[in-house]
Amino acid sequence: MDVISFGLVFLELVFGQLDRLPEPGEEVFTDEFAISCGGAVTSATAAASAGVLAGLCTVLGDDLGSQVVTEHCAAAGVSTVPSAQVEGPTAGITVVLNFDGDRGFVTHLPPQALRERVEIQRWHDVLREHRPAWCYLHAGRWVPPFLREARELGCKIMLDTSLGDARDAQYRDVVIECAGLADVFVPNADELLELTGAADLPGALGSAAEWGTHLVVTRGQAGAVVSEPDGAITEVTDGVRNVPVRDLTGAGDSFAGAMIAALIGGASVTEAAVAANAAGSSAVSRLGGVGEVGTEGTGAGWPLRPMVVRDVAVLASVRRPGAPR
Repeated sequence: MDVISFGLVFLELVFGQLDRLPEPGEEVFTDEFAISCGGAVTSATAAASAGVLAGLCTVLGDDLGSQVVTEHCAAAGVSTVPSAQVEGPTAGITVVLNFDGDRGFVTHLPPQALRERVEIQRWHDVLREHRPAWCYLHAGRWVPPFLREARELGCKIMLDTSLGDARDAQYRDVVIECAGLADVFVPNADELLELTGAADLPGALGSAAEWGTHLVVTRGQAGAVVSEPDGAITEVTDGVRNVPVRDLTGAGDSFAGAMIAALIGGASVTEAAVAANAAGSSAVSRLGGVGEVGTEGTGAGWPLRPMVVRDVAVLASVRRPGAPR
């Protein structure tokens, strides 16, 4: 297998741009909505769409979210063979609210999704069995031993992080340790600033140079900055397209999946960043991590077409608190 993406998956209920968030007792309407799936499946989908053999290593249950992810993977050409199949719910449920040019989340994680240490122990078995050319995952408390084994087995590593972990002093040192074990680290600019404590991006790049890894910092419509272990820095704006930004969810994972595919194809890190920029642009032009999906064939009993709901535009207003629904 060329690449395996490791981590949690989510069923996403995505609401398009809101004028504002509702006050208690209010209801705000939007004219765009989509059902999607995200998490580790997003990077695997991007890699598969670029033509490489991609797999997903997660825990799939018998809940609707797991069924949607499984159906999507079958359609997208992503192998779920590295994933564990269990009874009960495992996929996170995330409501994505887009507003003020960004988005916020309300998320529920089932108990089985919170067994991080147990799941990462299983990752070692997957690594030994499948020996992927590349692994993609996020930094975490139990991740360093996994990264060390991946390096010993000759697997390359692309590592990501989240802004929450970068801001949390309890996890910051772990993220930096993981970054030093990766072949390529792909934080966004805000995450790198939080990790290094620097006042600006040049200062953050200088501080991160001592980690000794290729650093690819995503900057949205400004493209990416590639920092080589020898200190050479290249701004990469090629590949960025001027598209309507509908939802930022999944842009970083899509960037990473496309970058891995380009690296597998023989591109340099800087060249691969061009393909990654294009994938990131595509991601923000759609709703949800992998775009709109349907639930036909899930057995849920209520088939949903791939959709973005637009026919409620006439209701795009704020209902008075306490008004009847």
